[in-house]
Amino acid sequence: MASPATRTRQTADERRAALIDAATAEFAAGGLHGTSTHAIAKRAGISQPYIFQLFPTKQDLFLAAVAAGFDRVREAFRRAVADDPENPLQAMGAAYRTLLADRDELLMQHHAYAASFDPEVRAFVRDQFADLLRLIERLSGADPETVRGFAAQGMLLNVVAALDLVDLAAKEAWVARLFEGTAMDPNCMP
Repeated sequence: MASPATRTRQTADERRAALIDAATAEFAAGGLHGTSTHAIAKRAGISQPYIFQLFPTKQDLFLAAVAAGFDRVREAFRRAVADDPENPLQAMGAAYRTLLADRDELLMQHHAYAASFDPEVRAFVRDQFADLLRLIERLSGADPETVRGFAAQGMLLNVVAALDLVDLAAKEAWVARLFEGTAMDPNCMP
């Protein structure tokens, strides 16, 4: 471990990113209104007032965490298509299933949709989602109906992952039917 004299200080961008990561974990557990800035500060190892130096409100921090999550999905999709340009939707689907393994990311996404009762949050999340759909269209070259089906399947994957339904597919017929006739293979889920 570096001594205090030789420890490298984080840049402002690194501190901001670390705070967003801590906020993502806390918001994943409690949502926008059920999460305290005290808990976020403690997880981030900073003072609570410092949060408000970086983000004027808790909602601003929540929206930054939402944006970071959508950014990770967009970046994963770009990388996946770059690695497999012949099968863009399959590549993006595989990348998304990998992202679902991060429980905090998954639950943060659910909280983003759930918090959309607030008009500002709803508009922000709607814009992020629309941008993601436009990226899927652009990267895949697929028609709107195919993109709609891809997005619908992704939302189903969210529910499957959130409820840990994969293990039930072998035991429960109703769960197995969720996968029938789709490109979703429960054995490929994280």
